Amino acid sequence: MTRLQRRTFLIGGLASAGATILTASSASAALYPFTLGVASGEPNADGFVLWTRLAPSPLNADGLGGMSSANVAVEWQVSTDQYFTTLAASGTFTATQAWGHSVHVELTGLLPGREYWYRFRAMGHISPVGRARTAPAVGTSPSMKMLFASCSHYEAGYFTAYRRMAEENPDLILHLGDYIYEGGAGSGVRTHQPSTEISTLASYRVRHALYKRDPDLQAAHAAAPWLVVWDDHEVENNYANLIRNDTSPAGDFTARRAAAYKAYYEHMPLRAAQAPSGANLQLYRRLRWGSLATFHLLDTRQYRDDQACGDGTKLCPAADDPARTLTGATQESWLLNGMGQKLGTWDILGQQVFFAQKLAAADGSKSMDSWDGYTANRSRIQNGWDAQGNTSTAVLTGDVHRSWASNIMQNYSTQNRIIGTELVTTSITSGGDGSATDNGLSSLNPHVKFYKNLRGYVRTVTTPTQMTVDFRTLDKVTVRDYPVVTTKSYVIQAGNPGLQTP
Repeated sequence: MTRLQRRTFLIGGLASAGATILTASSASAALYPFTLGVASGEPNADGFVLWTRLAPSPLNADGLGGMSSANVAVEWQVSTDQYFTTLAASGTFTATQAWGHSVHVELTGLLPGREYWYRFRAMGHISPVGRARTAPAVGTSPSMKMLFASCSHYEAGYFTAYRRMAEENPDLILHLGDYIYEGGAGSGVRTHQPSTEISTLASYRVRHALYKRDPDLQAAHAAAPWLVVWDDHEVENNYANLIRNDTSPAGDFTARRAAAYKAYYEHMPLRAAQAPSGANLQLYRRLRWGSLATFHLLDTRQYRDDQACGDGTKLCPAADDPARTLTGATQESWLLNGMGQKLGTWDILGQQVFFAQKLAAADGSKSMDSWDGYTANRSRIQNGWDAQGNTSTAVLTGDVHRSWASNIMQNYSTQNRIIGTELVTTSITSGGDGSATDNGLSSLNPHVKFYKNLRGYVRTVTTPTQMTVDFRTLDKVTVRDYPVVTTKSYVIQAGNPGLQTP
């Protein structure tokens, strides 16, 4: 099929669903609006979210993407096959300038546990085709192949890991934060736009668009539905609630956070329930994958107390203050109540910063930005799930630009009993190429079993009886298109927490 034939077929397919056929002249009159690709997310048993954003000139400094103030009708189709011979659903979404001409379609009424394909039409053009899937029905527990990743710094390298994730044909992709970086242009492999640190809605929109234009990232979004949570760089490095990391750039941090949260929502396949309200956005939420797994997605930035003792890695008694919290009291209660419902075999916590204890020195120095800076909050959560009988708990983590695997101990000092497992994904690019020979393990942390300083992601295949874990890494990200290999594999048995070698 030639390109012209394919275009005619696509427009004809949309017309058959009630759309108006555009002439070649009218179709070519407008610039291509789907420069940022397409995405799906938030799958449940009868639907998911479809996303795109109209932006024919995505890097325009005003953040409007080359769009006028006019509303635009965006047609969408969902099919049971990739050629759109049979439509499962279709409709129209009105994209507005107020939301950056982003599109968030919340689908219901689909069949559980199956693949679908989707596409959009607007301004005389057809979008790329994406693949989505619904979650299995409650009461069923088919195996789930999930990939999870974090920390994709545009300047640090190429997004080859995203391309390799797309090639794995997963059921689900989980992104654990630092989807963008807020800093100004540096001396990396690629250059940020804008060239200065971002702090306004327009600049956050342009930075998101710069990342979204990457073809490898677009491939990963088109390959499977995503679940997303943020960390700090979506706003500012190491911010805590409304306490900023530093005073540059100058300005009202509440307004900056509101701009960052709005741009994040505009560029992610999230439901309207996650739309921001001023400087706030409730991102923590719970999703079920049939009766196999429950995802508890956490927000460890928006509600936290400021890092103890001025942040950094140090010995700090204030880190153990029971009044200090990383999650906030409401989210902590929500998490434990949800885990207590035991909605699936596995409880999967998708969150941002290192959860297990990790001593940096014999004097007890620890990172104040991680859960080690909020030990009472951590103890209440892990002792809570232990007391409730949650014996198949996996904590999935990003942030630290390294691969780690740890057993979560009921008491880290005595190493008495394993009550869960933490899997930490390395970065997509942050930190550059890394080193295959760097060893970060220490006798101070006997529960920490694996470390690797290479870029990549983690693959898990989960069944009712076990979770198989593969740490997938690339030797280089400063050079395009490197292959991915499995560096280390583990098995976690349902009901028997802890890492086992296969």
